[in-house]
Amino acid sequence: MSQEPSKAQPDAQASRTGQAAGVGAEVGGVRSSREGSGIDLLCLDTETRAWLKARSRDSACTHACQRSEGQGDGPASAGIITPEKVRQLQRTLYRKAKAEPNYRFWSLYGEITRRDALEHALQRVAANQGGPGVDGQTIERIRANPETQRQWLDAVEQELKTKTYRPSPVRRVFIPKRPKGQRPLGIPTVKDRVVQMAATLVLMPIFEADFHPRSFGFRPRRNAHQALQEITRALRSGRTEVLDADLSKYFDTIPHRRLLRLVARRVSDGSVLRLIKLWLRAPVVEEDKEGTGRVKPNLSGTPQGGVISPLLANLYLNGLDWAVNEKVRGQPVLVRYADDFVILSGPGRGQELLERLRKWLTARGLKLNEEKTRLVDSRRGFDFLGFSVRWQASRVQGRWYGHVEPSVKSQQRLRESVRDILNHWTCWKSTPDAVGELNRLLRGWSGYFHFLHSSRVMGNLRWWVQRRLRRWLWRKHGGRRALWRDYPATVLYDRHGLWPLPLTAGWKDSKLNARDEASRKAGYGKPVCPV
Repeated sequence: MSQEPSKAQPDAQASRTGQAAGVGAEVGGVRSSREGSGIDLLCLDTETRAWLKARSRDSACTHACQRSEGQGDGPASAGIITPEKVRQLQRTLYRKAKAEPNYRFWSLYGEITRRDALEHALQRVAANQGGPGVDGQTIERIRANPETQRQWLDAVEQELKTKTYRPSPVRRVFIPKRPKGQRPLGIPTVKDRVVQMAATLVLMPIFEADFHPRSFGFRPRRNAHQALQEITRALRSGRTEVLDADLSKYFDTIPHRRLLRLVARRVSDGSVLRLIKLWLRAPVVEEDKEGTGRVKPNLSGTPQGGVISPLLANLYLNGLDWAVNEKVRGQPVLVRYADDFVILSGPGRGQELLERLRKWLTARGLKLNEEKTRLVDSRRGFDFLGFSVRWQASRVQGRWYGHVEPSVKSQQRLRESVRDILNHWTCWKSTPDAVGELNRLLRGWSGYFHFLHSSRVMGNLRWWVQRRLRRWLWRKHGGRRALWRDYPATVLYDRHGLWPLPLTAGWKDSKLNARDEASRKAGYGKPVCPV
């Protein structure tokens, strides 16, 4: 079943005779099976990560472990640097996949079992600070001392090499979902997360070569800001009718069989396919109110919280990205971030695209969330990734442009978080502790939302935060001081150290640097590794 390598490759004869060859030798790069591959990963959506961070560490919050020079939606993993040999094989895998779109990779399982790949995977998983799975084992216990960590890695490596490794059931918890309902979150064990991360190190460069450049979720060097820039480009081109789409329970409804077929188009290694199948079909353990666990079979979907889930989720919708952006009459533009996407088209074409989208999804076992999916005129505006986007005329020059600012819901959520920090029941806290907690919230919020035309919103929120902190200090001291005279803005910022929300426009922050631009264009054919 393996695709025969090109004649230029030194392993062509070995392929014809059915002999397995190391993937490093296939692509003309590293030849030793002890040399590795690595990649950074986005895993959970922004709302889920924010809830997990605010509530507890009792989850597999495997969010972005990004290099400091990369772009993404998650914080960089401080102190974790992908080894050069790991990145070298990553580049060769990507270039081979980019150069030969029909090539199928074999003999990848040995790369997953390498000790350096497992060590790097453990570092990445530890940086995500996830909680324990069904076995109760924590990362802290594994990394208690070097000897304990070495013995644990020895055991995992031995299980993989002898092919006795079996994934444990996935612990499922439910977290609040706005505006109502609950979102299921799967928490694999630490061992399963490490092995999934090692598999992702090898598989991500291969599939990254096939992903469409207008897919921005859970991918290295891509983020929500780039997706919004792509939307504004489409609006400037005259595509002003917007299909704002949302999939119903996407991560939980992906058909396993169809997903494995997509993986098999690029991977012919049966051991790797078997690993992915085991992860997909791992049973789920749900705890009821009495604390009793109920084991349920997992018949479809890939759980949010699994390290490999974002890669598989992007792979299943990659065909939709290419179908809409490259094969539809009128050249509509589909911009996707995980399971949230918008399709921008010329006026009057939205209904036709909506019907075709329903047929495409139904044929693949998916369906739209009809309550959230709608056709909108961009002049009235729509929300995407926490921002409000509107096609409007400039008040000064009269020119039309895509106006992007934090949405009303995003502003309201910030206000709710500030109220939780500064309220009458928190007056017992010391001022430095309360202001420090508030500053962390404001820095994180503005780091994402200080983008394009956010100045007006930032100014309003800055004034509101000042007023909220001023009132909190006044209550803390029993109202014995004058509210405005003793707590002016200069005192809040200079004496108490309040972090100011930026008031300048986010234009400079929104411009892509040369490396990001090269990464964005890489998907159009030039084999430049974006990771």
